[in-house]
Amino acid sequence: MFSKLFGLKPKASKAPKPEQSETYEGFRITPEPMKEQQGYRLCAVIEKEVGGELKTHRLIRADTISDIDVCREASIAKAKQMIDQLGDRLF
Repeated sequence: MFSKLFGLKPKASKAPKPEQSETYEGFRITPEPMKEQQGYRLCAVIEKEVGGELKTHRLIRADTISDIDVCREASIAKAKQMIDQLGDRLF
């Protein structure tokens, strides 16, 4: 109401965009960079349905990257590497 009277515009929400999942070798990878003082910590959630049950592994690395988009890409790349190395033993 006041915005119409005084010409105020509502503030745009700065909510982070939802992370996009990617499927790789039957696994679903969702990058979830964690905000740190130095930038963003490499982090992803790896999921797969095994025997009718959804299994989840949370990948967190010590690596920090200043750009969030680069961190998302690195998180996906690291998750793919782990899947290639461990497969279902990841769970």
